[in-house]
Amino acid sequence: MNRIVSHLWFDREAAEAARFYVGVFPDSRITSESRMSGTPSGDVDLLSFELAGSDFQAISAGPYFKFTPALSFLVACESAREVDRYWEALHEGGSELMPLGAYPFSGHYA
Repeated sequence: MNRIVSHLWFDREAAEAARFYVGVFPDSRITSESRMSGTPSGDVDLLSFELAGSDFQAISAGPYFKFTPALSFLVACESAREVDRYWEALHEGGSELMPLGAYPFSGHYA
């Protein structure tokens, strides 16, 4: 069976975002970084990285598509303290789409 790898499209911020996420989650690393030339967006950066055992790719490929809150990634945590730590790191400088709190499906979720 093929793996599903989440692919994140950025205008020019792929490397910055990948390094940020790798710094937030333990057991995470950038596995490759390359530059492609001659694309419709010019030179673009492509990064592959692992976040806590899950594979991701990020590309800085121009403004053709924009991020949408219609897609979510779930990070299964061992404790409320772990949730708090991730929430603090991701919330700083970001936008809160779902406040940290109790929900019918989880007692501590954001």
